[in-house]
Order: sequence, then structure tokens, then C-alpha cells
Amino acid sequence: MTATKVSGGPGETTADVREWRELLARHADLTCALDRALQTRHSLGMSEYEVLERLAELPEQSAKVATIAKSVHLSQSALSRVIGRLESAGLVERHMCPEDRRAINVRLTDEGLRRQTEAQPTQRQVLAERLHAPLGKTCEPTTILP
Repeated sequence: MTATKVSGGPGETTADVREWRELLARHADLTCALDRALQTRHSLGMSEYEVLERLAELPEQSAKVATIAKSVHLSQSALSRVIGRLESAGLVERHMCPEDRRAINVRLTDEGLRRQTEAQPTQRQVLAERLHAPLGKTCEPTTILP
């Protein structure tokens, strides 16, 4: 195991800090690129797509909100807003969990599965192009024209 200097002097950046900052920059770049491509081509945000994909991967295409939250790394309140948007668009349905009446299940609709299937190549293309490429200029936000 290689030892890493834990603290640097004034004005010195440690290897761990540099690596952390590169990880954050790569995450921001990928998130921006995914959001932009999915929104432009499929009218879906990255988090919306991730929820659709996780549901599509399940045999019954249904899961408890708490289970989805863990797999997409969103707080329950953020996930609730995402699910609300997906439900308004007719891509998912919410219903009470039969095993635990306090829990809510989310089920993918046929339209949700169709949209996820259409968007999957876009998501995979962005990942293939950016995930292992050298980090260059970070993704610029999309300019919305009137």
C-alpha cells in the first residue's frame, strides 16, 4: 500500500485532494453531458432516466420508493419530486405496497418502458464517449433559446 501525505503546508495541495477534485470534475462533466443529451433527445433528466432504468431492470418493474432511493443515490425528498414528474408524464404509477401499507411502490408503465428503451442508447453513448476519456473542458450548460 502506498502512503499518501495527509496534510500539506500552506498553498500545497495533496495528492488526495487533487484526486478528489478530479473525481468531482469528472462527475460534474458526466452529469451535465447526460442531462443535456437525455433532455434534448428524450425530454428526460438524468435522474428521471436512472429511475426508469432501475425499474426496467426489475422482473416486476416495480419497487418501494426507499429501495429506488438507495439505488439512484437520491434523498427520498429528491426522489419524490422525480417520481412526481415521471408520474405526471405517465411513465410510472404509484401505489401502496401490499406487504407494508406505510410504504409506496412505484411501477413502470408501458410508456415508461418505451421511453427508457429509446433513451438507453443515448445514455450509453455519452458514457462511452466521456467516462474514460481524458477530462477536458467541462460540460457547459445548455443555453435555452426563447
